[in-house]
This record gives sequence, structure tokens and C-alpha cells, in this order.
Amino acid sequence: MRRDEDGVSDIVSPAHGDPAADRGFTVEEIDTSRPHPARMYDYYLGGWDNYEVDREAADRVIRVHPQIRDSARANRAFMQRAVRDAADSGIEQFLDLGTGIPTSPSTHEVARESAPDARVVYADNDPIVATHAGARLTSAPGTGFVLGDVRAPAKLLADPVVHALIDFDRPVAVLLVAVLHFVRDDEDPAGVVTTLADALPAGSRLILSHATGEPYEAYEQGRTDEAARDDVLNVYKNATATLNLRGKAAVERLFGPFRLQEPGVVRVPLWRPDGPVPTAEEINNTIFYGGVGIKE
Repeated sequence: MRRDEDGVSDIVSPAHGDPAADRGFTVEEIDTSRPHPARMYDYYLGGWDNYEVDREAADRVIRVHPQIRDSARANRAFMQRAVRDAADSGIEQFLDLGTGIPTSPSTHEVARESAPDARVVYADNDPIVATHAGARLTSAPGTGFVLGDVRAPAKLLADPVVHALIDFDRPVAVLLVAVLHFVRDDEDPAGVVTTLADALPAGSRLILSHATGEPYEAYEQGRTDEAARDDVLNVYKNATATLNLRGKAAVERLFGPFRLQEPGVVRVPLWRPDGPVPTAEEINNTIFYGGVGIKE
């Protein structure tokens, strides 16, 4: 690991002690027998870093909910606006947990538009993400990757890569974008947030988005297509993580000690839009809630 004059890693390996650092993972080391949500999401966004099992599962979702691709793009745009807002406020450290297959612009690219020295640690539990991170994310100075699971946040926070880049005496923006809906209630998603919050100083932010099965409250014709919802849930039952849809009130509770910024938890196109706002019908078809909270 090389270090610059400030003692900070110039290049951080994709995962501490991980084979992805120098050669990538073999097919045998990557589970291609079941679809993985990160690779399915990559397919929704039009990416190619996925396997046939992921594409088949994603196509089943698209058949019953063709708007999923628009939802994925809207969710990605929310992430970019929220990261940009955090960087504009002076935050220069980011933990992107459950980052998924790298898609440009990534968190560090967006943050560095306003904070050129921003440091970013990415984390995901899919080895193929680790492989791609080495080429697309951690090749930039001040970035690192941890192969780990958000359901074990204390272990993620203790990783040497995190401590090489993140100063927990200064505010940090934590991203849980389209992640916690893969954490079951019995796996304590609220506890994940609490553990992260306990490690962060005042002024830190939580950027969170979450899938829902609720209709949009401002769309009178909105309703939950229960058959389509159940079909989608069944697809994810065969994936490496199940999909756990939650309503707005439940998503608000996930912010725990973080005080919600205006406009609170809303459908992602409505969080501080920087362009035309979609119609009520389009928002109804956008399945993600999003919000940003600040630790006081």
C-alpha cells in the first residue's frame, strides 16, 4: 500500500487481503447460481456487468413492472443530488455501503465536483463488485473498497481500508442507497443505522433510499398492484437477498437519530429536484422513497 506525504493511502486495495486486489475472482468464487440484487440493478440501469441468471430474474421483474428501469434511474439521480448537496455543505468524506456495480458518475466523481479532495470508501458483499471496483473506483487516489455486508456494520467500520481514509472526528456522509430493503426485519435494519450513527460525529449525514409497495399519496388513481408486487417479491426470494418493501412511516423510522432534512422522506424525484418534476402518475410508478438526515 503506497502512502502520500500526508500518510494517507494513494492506492487502497479493493478489499483488505482479498484476491480481487490483484487478479479478480474466479467464476467458482462468485455465486452465479442465484441472481444478485447488485447485478440485477446494474441490468436495470443498462449495464453489462451481470450474468444470465441476473438478466433472467431482472426480465421477470421488468415484465410485471416495466417502470423499474425508470425507478432505478430516478434513484441514481437522487443519490447524485444528495451527494452533491453534502459536498456543497462542506462534507469531504463518504461511506457508500452497498455500492453495487460501478456506474459513472460514481460517488467520488460527484463529490469531487464540489470537494476535489473528497475521500470515499465503497463497500459491497458481491465479489464481482470488488473486482470491478479495483478498475473503476479505487484507481482514483483517496478511494477504497471493502468486501463486506451492511448487515455487519461494526465489522465494516473496523476495516483497515475505512480507517486509512475516513477520519471519524470529522463529518461523514453515509450512503445506504437502495440497500436496506434487502435487510429483513429480523436482521434489524434500524440497528444497522444506529451502529453507523454511533460511530459518526455531529454534522454527519445519512443518505438513504428504500423501495416501497405503497401508491403515491398525491395520485388519486394510485393503487398497489398486488399481483405484480407479489411476482416481484417472488423473484427476489430466489436471489441472494430477499426484497422487503416498507411504507413511508417505516422508512422514516429507519433514520433513527438522524434529523430529516427538508423535504423529508419523499419519492426520490421529489427530493430537491434540479429539473422538471415528473407527473403524479410517473411518481406513482417510482418505487423508491428517499431522504437525507443529519446527526446533531
